[in-house]
Amino acid sequence: MSKLSHIDDRQRPRMVDVGDKTATDREAHARSIVRLGPAIVAELDGDEIATKKGPVFATAIIAGVMAAKKTHELIPFCHPLGLENCRITIEVDGDNAVIDCTCRVHHKTGVEMEALTGASVAALTVYDMCKAMSHDIVIGETRLIAKSGGKQDFRHVD
Repeated sequence: MSKLSHIDDRQRPRMVDVGDKTATDREAHARSIVRLGPAIVAELDGDEIATKKGPVFATAIIAGVMAAKKTHELIPFCHPLGLENCRITIEVDGDNAVIDCTCRVHHKTGVEMEALTGASVAALTVYDMCKAMSHDIVIGETRLIAKSGGKQDFRHVD
């Protein structure tokens, strides 16, 4: 018998059955870092970068929320979740855009993948909208920062 949750006794992929699990309040926080470089940071006006495509961070926030809500359509064994909240913030720290995505749901399964997907797609959107200004953009680390409400809570410690 496989110890992997998405593999059945015959070693074939399967979705995890959450039917007997108890619904609880669950939350996950993920972060992506995008190194913008000085040429793009120089275009920063307040807390936004305007390009011919529009406002970069506002568009990235919308794209990230949309992606988080569609995670089950992108990741084969993710359960469809009706997110109760998805919040994305983007702050500039030096040459970096720090993208934080926090998702919340009351369900039988967690929202880690939704938070990671939201942060990742927001980072990809920043890249897409800024690439005409510079190709020195690097999408760096994407990681789970914290999760709560499931079998085991988690908090990343630097």
